[in-house]
Amino acid sequence: MDPTQWVDVTTEKFNYSLDHFVIPTHYEEDLESIIIPHGMIMDRIEKLAKLIVNDSKGPLTACCVLKGGHQFFADLVARMKKLHTKDGESVPLHLEFIKVKSYENDKSTGSVSISMPEEDLKELKGKHLLIVEDIIDTGATMVKLLEKLKQYQPASVRVVSLLLKKTPHSNGYIPDYVGFAIPDQFVVGYALDYNEVFRDLDPICIISKTGIEKYAVRK
Repeated sequence: MDPTQWVDVTTEKFNYSLDHFVIPTHYEEDLESIIIPHGMIMDRIEKLAKLIVNDSKGPLTACCVLKGGHQFFADLVARMKKLHTKDGESVPLHLEFIKVKSYENDKSTGSVSISMPEEDLKELKGKHLLIVEDIIDTGATMVKLLEKLKQYQPASVRVVSLLLKKTPHSNGYIPDYVGFAIPDQFVVGYALDYNEVFRDLDPICIISKTGIEKYAVRK
């Protein structure tokens, strides 16, 4: 996707006070600010759904990258089901789920664990895939996932990510569809977690130092 087509989030323009929105009381000390309110997320998903459907012909297998991608996946698919292509056709959708883990605390572990039954992977042969991801950070996880999937000879593979992090550590990978490009800070909410915490938070927020310390994994 061309950078002009995504929403470029900066802390100068997208930095909302916690007091302006409803935040669960158990997280009030754990967040620094809101960068993407929930309503804005939903509006952007509507647009992404239209772009994807317009570019699609025939059945599409949507693959959810778990765990963080499940909320984005559910909302995106719900909207895609109601839309039609430029030719007035609906797009038949098949759903698959892939579990990927590459983070501990707020750092990438450097290794990528991909979990999907071998029999399910073999069934991807000849299918048009849409990989639905919550966030692209360095790009390493997605590149390794795509390398794995291509071994099973799908007809095509497209990737949609709600977030693309603007980080100097990026390998340069850019998805086919991007919701928001965000600053190089650790974000939580809308099913994005920090050590399995904050998945129940609706807006996307920057975690505070207090939150990082409180929910850190102790070894």
